[in-house]
Amino acid sequence: MTVCTANPENSIAVVTVDHPPVNALPVRGWYDLADAVRAAGRDPQVRCVVLTASGRGFNAGVDVKELQHDPGHEALIAVNRGCAEAFSAVYECEVPVVAAVHGFCLGGGIGLVGNADAIVASEDAVFGLPELDRGALGAATHLARLVPQHLMRALYFTSRTATAAELHAHGSVWRVVPREELEGVAMELAREIASKDGRLLRLAKAAINGIDPVDVRRSYRFEQGFTFEANLSGVADRVRSTFGQGSGGGSDNAGEERV
Repeated sequence: MTVCTANPENSIAVVTVDHPPVNALPVRGWYDLADAVRAAGRDPQVRCVVLTASGRGFNAGVDVKELQHDPGHEALIAVNRGCAEAFSAVYECEVPVVAAVHGFCLGGGIGLVGNADAIVASEDAVFGLPELDRGALGAATHLARLVPQHLMRALYFTSRTATAAELHAHGSVWRVVPREELEGVAMELAREIASKDGRLLRLAKAAINGIDPVDVRRSYRFEQGFTFEANLSGVADRVRSTFGQGSGGGSDNAGEERV
C-alpha cells in the first residue's frame, strides 16, 4: 500500500494513492490516506491539495477480500471507521481539495470525491456505487453531492455508473479532459486556487463547510449503521459470497476488489 505526498510547487501538495491492482484499499490504506490529507492541510505553506491515484483507476472502494477473510466483524468495523476517517479528512482538510479522477471511481472513491471541493476528470472516468452488489451500503451521502436526488437513487438501486461527461452536465465536475491532460489541468486549477491569500482560503473553507446543509460525517455514519445491520442479519455475507463468481461477481477488472 502506497500513499505518497509531493510538493511540486510550494503552495500545492499532491497526495497520490498507488495500491495495485485497482486501488481497492484495505483498512490500513484508508487511515494512511486520511493521515496524508490531514497532514497536507495542516502544512502552513500549502494552500491547495490535489488528490490523485496511479494505475488503472482512481479508486475501486474497499478490499472485499479482506472482509471475506475475517470470520467475525472486526474487519468490517475497522474499514467502516477507516472510510469515515478518509472521507472526513478530505472534507475537513484545512485547504481546498481538488480530486483528479481517471478510470473507475467506485464505492469508497465516491466518498472521497463527493467530499472534495472540486473535481477534474478524464474522459474515461466513471462514477458509481456498486454497494448493493457487494453486500454493503453507504456513500449515498456523497453521491448525492454529485448528482440530483432522483438520479442518485436510481444509480444506487441499480449499481449503474455515470460518466464524467454526465457529472459535468450536472455541475459537479469542473472539467472533463483527455487522460493525458488530467494532471496538468488539475494542477492548473490548484494553482489558481493557491494564488489566493492562504489565511483567507482556510477561513473560506471553514465557512463553506459551516453552511453546508448536510452534516456529511453524521449522515455517512448513519448509513454505515445499516451496513452493519446487513452484516448481522446475514444478508451481506450471502451477497458477498458470490463476489468474483459469474456475471454478478465481476472478473479481473475494476470491480474485482470493491464494496
